[in-house]
Amino acid sequence: MTCVLVTGGAGFIGANFLYFLRQEHPDWHLLNLDLLTYAGNLESLSGFQDDARYTFVRGDIADRALVEDLFTRYPITRVVHFAAESHVDRSILDPGVFVRTNVIGTHTLLEAARQAWKDPAAASSCRFLHVSTDEVYGSLGPGDPPVTETAPYAPRSPYAASKAGADFLARAYFHTYGLPVLVTNCTNNYGPYQFPEKLIPFCLCQALEGKPIPIYGQGTNVRDWLFVEDHCQALAQVLEQGRVGETYNIGGLSEMANLDVVRLLLDSLQELRPGLGDLTRLITLVPDRPGHDWRYALNIDKIQAQLGWRPRVTLAAGLKRTIAWYLSHQDWLDRVRSQVYRDFLQQQYGARVTGKGGPKP
Repeated sequence: MTCVLVTGGAGFIGANFLYFLRQEHPDWHLLNLDLLTYAGNLESLSGFQDDARYTFVRGDIADRALVEDLFTRYPITRVVHFAAESHVDRSILDPGVFVRTNVIGTHTLLEAARQAWKDPAAASSCRFLHVSTDEVYGSLGPGDPPVTETAPYAPRSPYAASKAGADFLARAYFHTYGLPVLVTNCTNNYGPYQFPEKLIPFCLCQALEGKPIPIYGQGTNVRDWLFVEDHCQALAQVLEQGRVGETYNIGGLSEMANLDVVRLLLDSLQELRPGLGDLTRLITLVPDRPGHDWRYALNIDKIQAQLGWRPRVTLAAGLKRTIAWYLSHQDWLDRVRSQVYRDFLQQQYGARVTGKGGPKP
């Protein structure tokens, strides 16, 4: 039986990927290592209860003894590494946590895999997929073409810098030790199970409660949006069909300014739940955050040409599916929005978030 170690499997993309793997590979054993910090939620994995093909281990990817023990106790032949601190605002508040998890944690996993897969014959059937972000490439201007996998790195936030460091380590383990590493860089994900500090679920929660929706600057920062189901499909193809040592960009081909995304989200919400009134009145422009990159965009020609993958879900369709999921999972949403989450919102945005009604003129 193929045994896959998925790190951060209780998080947003990790949970979706575990469900995807179980459907696509019902004979695989899925081993989930997650520390269950604020963004990790076992309720997202309730569908795995009593599943003999699934094992959950609560632990830190930077815990060397624990990680080495997992490679000793389980016949791991695949690693899909999601676990990371991933919110830029939090990285500005506490960059040290990001360095420990994203850099030291990644090194711990790479070294454990290298020791476990020393036998060249065994290593030839193994794969280590390191999941990264478009933010490592830095900010683009309005006329710049989407970046390719060979573009130089230019991270501008502690989060992006820590992910860039992890990417370099992963590639170094391939070139130095022959570890069968693959790297993917993706654009902004959205969909079911996303923790509500990220833009789309955050704005949805604020709108449902009639609270102000703070948007940084003038809302003109541009991101490319990728539905999480499309991302899972791409990752599965890279894991099994990708060339070891290679990097693959994964994008949604849905570039849009943040303010326009929020407006599209609110329009879709009003279609699905009429009677909420003019939700655009809740939009509140707030001072920009430090080092806010203007635009990200990825060229996905390589993964299309080599693996035949391209996104299938449009942003408009994906938003409607996402909103419908959250509306039917209000209990999940209420439980994950703990006091720790509310304290973070208060620290980041203050009364603009917690106040009732729309912004003052």
